[in-house]
Amino acid sequence: MKALQERIAKEGRIIDGRIIKVDGFLNHRVDVELLNDMGKEFHRIFGEKGITKILTAEASGIAVAVIAAQYFHVPVVFAKKAKSDNIEGGLYASEIFSYTYNKKVTFLVSKQWLGSDDKVLIIDDFLANGEAVRGLVDIVAMAGAELCGIGVAVEKGFQDGGKKLREQGIDLHSLAIIDGVVDGKFIFREE
Repeated sequence: MKALQERIAKEGRIIDGRIIKVDGFLNHRVDVELLNDMGKEFHRIFGEKGITKILTAEASGIAVAVIAAQYFHVPVVFAKKAKSDNIEGGLYASEIFSYTYNKKVTFLVSKQWLGSDDKVLIIDDFLANGEAVRGLVDIVAMAGAELCGIGVAVEKGFQDGGKKLREQGIDLHSLAIIDGVVDGKFIFREE
């Protein structure tokens, strides 16, 4: 998606050669108009798949998923990273390693909100090593639901998360894939 690539090129930064910082428009301060365009694009890609739920991870995936959901006319379910008193009944749980926080995290989704009759689209803001998405894929499988695809705003193509998912035959579409940084400039994969 050209508009997203342009925004990353203009405002994005790379820290320590591995962290892509786009918090000025994607995952701290949110540019709703850009996310709206991203939601339309996800719908263009996955709109014919009969999606019944969009699944994402707490917290930064929520904004992208919610805006996309308006085009699918379906609810968003987000995996929580901690059990709270307001979660009732059984839970699907998947443990992942969060590279962002450098620790193990357990994704939790109430069985009440995801079931075997669902056709699920996973949407997230970033894909690097694929741990967060793997945890969400595990939860879809635990629910007996159908995974219809994965939509990611920004993929770090220089890490192997996207490659592993594509090798599994998963329908993965990333709106911007960054293959590297040369002289401080992002190199985008053209698809």
